[in-house]
Formats: sequence, structure tokens, C-alpha cells
Amino acid sequence: MADVYRWRLAPDGLATRRQLRALGLRPGGQDVVAELHRPRRRKAPLVAYLYRVDRAKPVRPMTPARAAALAAAMRARRTCPNCRTDVGYCVPRSLGMCVTCHDTPSS
Repeated sequence: MADVYRWRLAPDGLATRRQLRALGLRPGGQDVVAELHRPRRRKAPLVAYLYRVDRAKPVRPMTPARAAALAAAMRARRTCPNCRTDVGYCVPRSLGMCVTCHDTPSS
């Protein structure tokens, strides 16, 4: 069982994934060392998993192939399936098409 700490009471040397990323690090396959619990009213606490900073590895560098794959994925998210144009923003999943196509009355 991992150690459990309350909000803002975790010892130095532990960090969440987001904090590791801000430091240019990644967990690197290590197991979760502890949990951080943030209490909420009338709900279960929010849980964040903590990793040891000294065992973290550097973030892998972006390769040209990964950059191309990321660009293609983002292009697909910006392309409206209705009018097939790159609308410049991620098409809302709730609408399923760009805002222009959604607001245009169909005849």
C-alpha cells in the first residue's frame, strides 16, 4: 500500500506527473510511491499519484516522426467532417461538426 498524504503535506522529493513534466522529467516506469488526497465536501477526495523525483528520467526528445504524427492528429481534430475544411480550432465533439456548419440551417 502506498503512503497517503493530505493536500499540501507531501514531503520533498515527491511529485505528480504534471510536476515532473514541468521539470522536464517523466516517471520512467517507476511505481507510484504515494498518494495525495485533496478533501472535498460531500464527495470522495481527489487523488493524485506521487513519484520519486530522484528516480525520474528525462523526457524523451521529440523526433521528426513523432512531430509529424502529432501534427496529423491535430489536423484531423481541426477538420470538419461535414465541410472537410480545416477550421483552425478543434471541432467540438458535442456538435460533431464545425460551428459554421452547425449554425447553418439545412434545406
